[in-house]
Amino acid sequence: MMDLIAAERRALADVLGGLSTAQWHAPSLCAGWTVAHVAAHLTMPFRISADEFALGLQQAGGQFTEFSDAVADRDSRLPQADLVAVLRDNAENPWSPPGGGLAGALSHDVIHGLDITWPLGIDHQVPGPAMLKVLDLTVGPGDRTLFGFLLDALELRASDLDWSFGHGAALHGRGRDLLPLLAGRPMPLEVFSGAGVRRLEASTR
Repeated sequence: MMDLIAAERRALADVLGGLSTAQWHAPSLCAGWTVAHVAAHLTMPFRISADEFALGLQQAGGQFTEFSDAVADRDSRLPQADLVAVLRDNAENPWSPPGGGLAGALSHDVIHGLDITWPLGIDHQVPGPAMLKVLDLTVGPGDRTLFGFLLDALELRASDLDWSFGHGAALHGRGRDLLPLLAGRPMPLEVFSGAGVRRLEASTR
């Protein structure tokens, strides 16, 4: 698992290091966040001590999202090269989100990597083994993904991977398109095919 995590962080560092100023400040798939915000968020665990984290969370009234948004907004102003260096230097850092383990760390990096590269039109290739693990983790048990996307009566199938999930109306697409959708990101429906597309269209009316 750490090999997959390290490879993804190094690949993202390469992508981030090559972005123009306009791309660095362009919108990401995360609502209200630019690419710089996402880069700041990705590197937050490596730049903030446990004491700083605890104090910041306390000041935010225990609301992690509020705390995370504040840190991302503040640290998005850090130099691009500095954030890229932090990500690269911590490629093999064993940090993982609370309760998520290394699988959660991989999911965090892969999903946020797509948050950055997808809207920029960058063909960031997540290796198959990493994508499969994150897709499996994201759908999880129950009728919703970990991010609240409704899975009931849908058959999800990756067109570029040997991966499928569920039963019902077919919703087919590349892994790199399905994953952001399952993570609650706004995705253009034309990148998908199958009867499930009509269902998604109906749900957004």
